[in-house]
This record gives sequence, structure tokens and C-alpha cells, in this order.
Amino acid sequence: MKEFKDEILIATNRKAKFNYFLSDFQEAGIELVGSEIKALRAGHCSLDDSYIIINKGELYLLNMNIPIYQANGIFSHEPTRTRKLLMHKKEIYDLENAVSRDGYTLIPTRVYIRKGLCKVQLALGKGKKNYDKREAIKKRDDERRIAKAIKERY
Repeated sequence: MKEFKDEILIATNRKAKFNYFLSDFQEAGIELVGSEIKALRAGHCSLDDSYIIINKGELYLLNMNIPIYQANGIFSHEPTRTRKLLMHKKEIYDLENAVSRDGYTLIPTRVYIRKGLCKVQLALGKGKKNYDKREAIKKRDDERRIAKAIKERY
């Protein structure tokens, strides 16, 4: 997962790391209409319950919520419309093979602006079982407890 110093982070999908084993991170451009980029630059976006499908060799992002930009008046966009993602055909083909063969799902993990362009980071995710989630919760609680004990001691 690369992070560049000149990028502006807009939204992250925190549930994705809890619900899926994530691998093979990739970057894709996103096709936006008028007021959507203004709302994104203002920092309004939600990736909760969003996912990516492949249809006829093209990637589409579903259920990403970009709220209506209030200063735009009546010419606004639909907040949860389906948005097309922009990637090279070979990359899409490789993702399509992984999704169909191995039982993976495409999950958007971050939305950010770099060099004036809005990008989406997507990852291949394999769903976690309930026992995996309980293990993650236990590990997180243990780390919190250890950090608290160290803080109290010093």
C-alpha cells in the first residue's frame, strides 16, 4: 500500500480491513461529474458498504456516497450513483480472473486526490469468518491493554 506525501486523503474504508483479508492493492481513476469533485475536495465521501463489479470488461464502483454539494444549486448529482473506474484493460483482465477463479471480491479501500486527480485504491478481498473477526478483536484489545499499562507505568 503506497502512500505519497502530495496526496490528499478524502475517505478510507475501515470496515474493509475488519471484514476481509486484503491483498493486491491497485489504483484506479474515477469518472466524476460536475459537482462530485467539488464535494470530494470539501472532504465529503463515504465508502461504507461500497463494492466494485466487473461488467463487460469495465470496472464500476457501487454504493459510494458523495453527498450533494450545497453551493451548486439545483444542478447536482445523485449521491450513490454507479461510477466507472478507469484502469488498463490488462489490469482489469487480471482482476477479473482473480475474482472469478479464487473467490475474491473487489473492495475500495481509500479515496484520495493526487496531482489534481481523484483516485480510488482497490484491493482483492477474501471474506473473513466469524472466528477470524473475534481473533482480530481480541488482538486489538490486547494491544490496547498493553499500551495502557505501559503508559500508566511511566
